[in-house]
Amino acid sequence: MSGFDNPYGGSLGGQMNVSQGTNGATPPAGLIKDTTTADFARDVLEESKTVPVLVDFWAPWCGPCKQLGPIIEKVVTEAAGKVKLVKMNIDDHPSVAGQLGIQSIPAVIAFSGGQPVDGFMGAVPESKVREFIDKLSAASPSEKDRAAEIAAALEEAEGLLAGDQIQEAGQLFAAILQADPENAKALAGIGRTMVAAGQLERAREVLDQVPEEMREDDAIKALAARIAQIEEARKFGDPAALRQALDANPDDHEARMKLAKVLNAEGKREEAANELLTIMRKDREFDEDGARRQLLAFFEAWGPKDPATIAARRRLSTILFS
Repeated sequence: MSGFDNPYGGSLGGQMNVSQGTNGATPPAGLIKDTTTADFARDVLEESKTVPVLVDFWAPWCGPCKQLGPIIEKVVTEAAGKVKLVKMNIDDHPSVAGQLGIQSIPAVIAFSGGQPVDGFMGAVPESKVREFIDKLSAASPSEKDRAAEIAAALEEAEGLLAGDQIQEAGQLFAAILQADPENAKALAGIGRTMVAAGQLERAREVLDQVPEEMREDDAIKALAARIAQIEEARKFGDPAALRQALDANPDDHEARMKLAKVLNAEGKREEAANELLTIMRKDREFDEDGARRQLLAFFEAWGPKDPATIAARRRLSTILFS
């Protein structure tokens, strides 16, 4: 059958006639299997997070499929666990092939980390199959390596956001989320970039779409607290008017509390913390120790490693234990 443009960027393609060949070796249990539409996510997407998985899309009437099948099974068996092979009969299960845009068979798509990463079409010779599998297994990171890569990318994104490179941070957080859709820190990071850009409503939309199972993650809770604080601060009006009230009466703790919330909403974390610490030094009983409670809420939203959190916590400790 005629080939088509490979959407996964594989260098192998084109139909070739080859002789059937196999060494007759019996593959280890679980190395080669058939799958169904219902089992595809488990057999391919989840399994590929541990080891690369090749999916061979074939049909009983396809002559080139009968040529390629024994070859790819032989090479996968000889690879001894570096990759796995999953076979899908597109006559019985056409939907997955359709979703992937496969228009001719045989088609082999390689998955790694839960994503399609490469592929080839046609009954290529054994040497090309072996080359393809060697390249795939050499390039596929282990789960530990992948976790380290994501952690490094998250740290880089945090640094970009801290340096007010909002667009770059957002793009990196989005890339991380694409690679790891269940990464709560990346999802929260996207929301935080929107907050930093003054797009509070879009940040709220991101938060509202967070799956229920992710809502207890500390990063998501911090984003929710940050949005709530900004929404509350918007009710307090002009910070200049609050400063005038404090100039007239430095012990107007209610005005100072509102000013702290406005300053926090404006991103002036050190100044916001200073106002709350001033209340604590003057009157620990105000609002039933409300200044301390508000400062702790700021800490939750800022995160434990934020410089403002670290500095304010030291000053708080001095007030509490001096």
